[in-house]
Amino acid sequence: MEPRIGITPENLSKVAHALNVVLADEFLLYTKTRNAHWNVEGADFHSKHLFFESQYEQLDEIMDSVAERIRSLGHYSPATLKAFLELTHISERLHEHNDGTGFIAELLSDHESLIIHLRENISYFADELKDLGTSDYVTGLMETHEKMAWMLRSHLK
Repeated sequence: MEPRIGITPENLSKVAHALNVVLADEFLLYTKTRNAHWNVEGADFHSKHLFFESQYEQLDEIMDSVAERIRSLGHYSPATLKAFLELTHISERLHEHNDGTGFIAELLSDHESLIIHLRENISYFADELKDLGTSDYVTGLMETHEKMAWMLRSHLK
């Protein structure tokens, strides 16, 4: 049964597709943060290892939330690596060294890219697709990423 929540089926489909892209971005960012957690080296290993763990745990919760938002709109979430790689805006590229500063700079860039993408979609969801709920949801998601980016950025000063 399709949701009857005041949004046309066509607009629900567009919202779900846009959220599929967000989910793919979140998954790639999660994977890259896990990589940093597993592979960071250096004198600050322990603190960076724990820091990256706290970040990937947040991203895990975000992924689940985005997927559930898609499902609440009556659509299915992508759940394959192939689908995520086809949908994402985030590059899989990795820097050359496993130092904390390199991982942090790369992850910060990815968070900032995602923040811009989310910000660009807030009005699209509200004004064009008439989905104020998703607009509000994405605003909160953007704010979460802004805080995560601040935490990363603070390590680079």
